[in-house]
Amino acid sequence: MLEGWLRWHRETLLAKCAGLEPGQLARATVEPSNLTLLGLVRHMAEVERWWFRRSFAGEAVGDVFTGPSDGDEGLDGAHAADAERDFGLFQAEVTACDAAAAGHDLDETFLSSRGAVLSLRWVYLLMIQEYARHNGHADFLRERTDGATGD
Repeated sequence: MLEGWLRWHRETLLAKCAGLEPGQLARATVEPSNLTLLGLVRHMAEVERWWFRRSFAGEAVGDVFTGPSDGDEGLDGAHAADAERDFGLFQAEVTACDAAAAGHDLDETFLSSRGAVLSLRWVYLLMIQEYARHNGHADFLRERTDGATGD
């Protein structure tokens, strides 16, 4: 069930971006925020990597889009010219994260970077809420871009 909800939220974010030109994806449309649809895609790739691959699976992988001192987790720095590449990196990260979780029990635990004992179930729930929050942002961004609304 958790995998299904996460998949639905991933697909919803991509649906919010579907049919838009790269310039539209990289444009901030809800002032005064600098949030963009492409920035959300980049951010979610970073967050997925952090929790599934680095934290849960213990993989020694760097950031997808940012450096350790950037602090924006991919939200800033989205450029229209990089949209196709960024979507490809997002899809690749989703695939890698699914592979990192595959075959593991939801109650399997790991130690977080702050010393908390967390489970794979906790990671799924965190990711679902993270996507849900940002899909709400994507709703507003898309509506302000071209008037499109809905799931």
